[in-house]
Amino acid sequence: MKGLKNITGLIAVSVVGLLLAVSCSTYKKINYIQDAKTGDAMSMAVNQGIIIQPKDMMSIVVSSRNPELARMFNLPVASYQAGSEIVTSSTQRLLGYVVDNEGNIDFPVLGSIHVAGLTRWEVSKLIKEALINEQLLNDPVVTVEFMNFKISVMGEVASPGTFTIAGDKITILEALSLARDLTIFGRRDRVFVIREQNGERNIYQLDLRSVDLFNSPAYYLQQDDIVYVEPNTVKAGQSTINENSAKSISLWVSIASFLTTLATLLVNIIPHSSGM
Repeated sequence: MKGLKNITGLIAVSVVGLLLAVSCSTYKKINYIQDAKTGDAMSMAVNQGIIIQPKDMMSIVVSSRNPELARMFNLPVASYQAGSEIVTSSTQRLLGYVVDNEGNIDFPVLGSIHVAGLTRWEVSKLIKEALINEQLLNDPVVTVEFMNFKISVMGEVASPGTFTIAGDKITILEALSLARDLTIFGRRDRVFVIREQNGERNIYQLDLRSVDLFNSPAYYLQQDDIVYVEPNTVKAGQSTINENSAKSISLWVSIASFLTTLATLLVNIIPHSSGM
């Protein structure tokens, strides 16, 4: 019986070790920002703001203590109707400036202004200084906002889609939160941001498990960025029925082999233990 107890104990230890190894491996694959140390201050990448590009749409509103003078620098508010023949509602919408292919907008009185490559704060300052220098307004307040800031999240997330962003600041983690986080099949170390800027397409790879994430140029997203989460091998295998079936058969064969080996050991040990 002593030999039987030794074998049983060995099997139990092996099973526990296997479970611990699987648990540790799962932790390393799933958890975010694993190498962060509580209490340690980390330097932050400076958010330069959204850079204006051709095809962007912006609202630019000029205000002043003299509203009559300021009115000539503002686009009109358009009214449109929406609804069926039975129910019709009237809605007002502020018209915006579309940046042309050369990076310019056509601003009232001031004419063509080059805005591509600037942030909205820089555009605000540029227009304000032009109005003062041309002696058109003495106290202008210029407010610039994006009207078409959106991002897309796809791949292994719970709710993929395109999201319109209020304001002009969003991080990769906030974008994934909008998509209701990664699924269990999403690879935390292979999240890609596809960005088109200045006529070029750049692809950034992010590892959500590392604090290096915060220093990536893709940590703060830009307009029209596409976030793609790569699936892990388990999800990739499920896409092929034959491969999935083969894995299932392999698993059952392994289990049957283990049980057969265990039964053989017990059969050989029990008679010797009885004899003792």
